[in-house]
Amino acid sequence: MSGVASANAGLDLVMPDAGFWGEKLIEAVNNGTVSEERLSDMVTRILASYHFLHQQHAFPEPTVHSNLQKVFPVDVQDDHAALIRQIGAAGTVLVKNENNALPFKNPKFLSIYGYDATVKATPWQNPSRYGGGYEVNFGWETFNGTLITGGGSGGSTPPYVVSPFQAIQERLSKNRGILRWDFYSENPSPPYVNSEACLVFINAYASESFDRLSLTDEFSDNLVQNVAANCSNTVVVIHSTGIRTVDAWIDHPNVTAVLFAGLPGQESGHSLVDILWGDVNPSGKLPYTVARQESDYGSHLNSSASDDFFPDSDFTEGLFIDYRYFDSQNITPRYEFGFGLSYTTFSFADLSVGLTSDADTSEYPDPAIAVVQGGHPSLWETIAVSKVSVSNTGGVDGTEVAQLYIGVPGDDSPVRQLRGFLPVYVSPGQTRTAVFELTRRDLSVWDVESQQWRLRRGTYTVWVGSSSRDLALRV
Repeated sequence: MSGVASANAGLDLVMPDAGFWGEKLIEAVNNGTVSEERLSDMVTRILASYHFLHQQHAFPEPTVHSNLQKVFPVDVQDDHAALIRQIGAAGTVLVKNENNALPFKNPKFLSIYGYDATVKATPWQNPSRYGGGYEVNFGWETFNGTLITGGGSGGSTPPYVVSPFQAIQERLSKNRGILRWDFYSENPSPPYVNSEACLVFINAYASESFDRLSLTDEFSDNLVQNVAANCSNTVVVIHSTGIRTVDAWIDHPNVTAVLFAGLPGQESGHSLVDILWGDVNPSGKLPYTVARQESDYGSHLNSSASDDFFPDSDFTEGLFIDYRYFDSQNITPRYEFGFGLSYTTFSFADLSVGLTSDADTSEYPDPAIAVVQGGHPSLWETIAVSKVSVSNTGGVDGTEVAQLYIGVPGDDSPVRQLRGFLPVYVSPGQTRTAVFELTRRDLSVWDVESQQWRLRRGTYTVWVGSSSRDLALRV
């Protein structure tokens, strides 16, 4: 963020402190780089909100009994809940499904374990699971309950929360089934050994001002191992704000299915039930690499930073982060970037790539054309088109996310880079075509010497497949 440029572009307020403004904004107005009219516009907008919220009136003096809130319901939801439910299911990633453990087939007896399965009535009912090295902050109540949203500036307060426990209970009751649960124990006893499936819910929380010290936690790993020791069909559900390693228990023979359910929002339970019972065929893909061990991520994990007011970071890794780093170091991950299973199977065929008839493949964009906001206009022109056939070779309808990766010539380039992904819905026995339009920007690299996007000379490789490591086709 810059000072003058941000002010003139329409920024009215810098939070949570003055940052690059403060006295510098006064100086900018005095020297004319920010006009008085722009300053008046800022003030008008801020004071309009101030008066609209009646901030000019005196507030009651705070007392020990002042922790009161008023809710003024305004229904602006329309059909948003249905969309949130749909998005939550679409974003759920199935990474393990041994012996077709999922979807459930009208079970009569299920068991639920884990702190993440329900919405807690009070915060931190079981803080012992975190062990040492954690800051206990009572403001983050969902940390010890089901995790549905990010924290800090990324947090939200939905009008309601459908927990996994609530939704599973509703679904199971329709089949006159039985549900047993233990939300608190690390080693549940007695285990319900005759459950048709045991669902274990764990999470991994992080937010603004709250970094995780590890990509795993002992309590959750012990919980999964203890349940799996007594249940031959253990299904693990993870809600997490990013990567969560699983090698402590992923190869346990009784852990039959694992789902990365992300941060699904207020319809969390309904989204999950749609996947568990097969109403929705999972199509989610991992947006990060899950390593076998934390050290596989290299020095970027738990890196130190200066404590200056304006700290500097030197990003020496360049483009080599996540899957690009793993590729460059030839590290085999547990689950690669872009990975995700389905209840059906897919195949790819007939990959083709060709330049468009009017493609401008000059090394640099035309300097006679003015650069506009967002870059040179030609960067967003389609210069190549790739097509691939996607077939459903299984027995149920499903969506495969076809992924296209590009190998840019040059020894300093990553092995491959994601340049397109398309969800393709296909019925059993059917084939559909995915079409990727590649822009000049997709095929360019930033040239630090010329300070321009450059189309390198040489051979470009194109891969298409279902993940960054499962690439069936190449041209």
